[in-house]
Amino acid sequence: MKNRALIMLAVSFGVFAATIPLMAHHSFAAEYDANKKVVLKGVVTKVEWMNPHAYFYVDVKDEVTNKYTSWAFEMGPPRLLEKQGWTKNTMKEGDEVTVNATLAKDGNKQGNAQTVTMTNTGKRLGAASSQNQKGQE
Repeated sequence: MKNRALIMLAVSFGVFAATIPLMAHHSFAAEYDANKKVVLKGVVTKVEWMNPHAYFYVDVKDEVTNKYTSWAFEMGPPRLLEKQGWTKNTMKEGDEVTVNATLAKDGNKQGNAQTVTMTNTGKRLGAASSQNQKGQE
């Protein structure tokens, strides 16, 4: 009886420990507003090709004030992006891009990138973790 209780305790702990990474991962709806879309064009200042999500940063020029604002964009995980045609060298600092994104709920200059078009090549790639097929919008 005592051994059975220890086994049940060990199994319960194992199941709990396995779910910790799942709890740490945020949902799209918790952070972004699917009804708030934006299209921005700017110059890439930084690319972070890492799990669980790749990020890139773009300086966007305001046409009225001529001032630049830095934006952060989240993409899907690198493995999924590779299936959509990305490599870690597809986008580099200094590249000009057009980003179709969903805005952050908190009003920060942050978005969830849906597609990214490389200005120099015209190549358009899906970027969101919700996209499963190459070129899907």
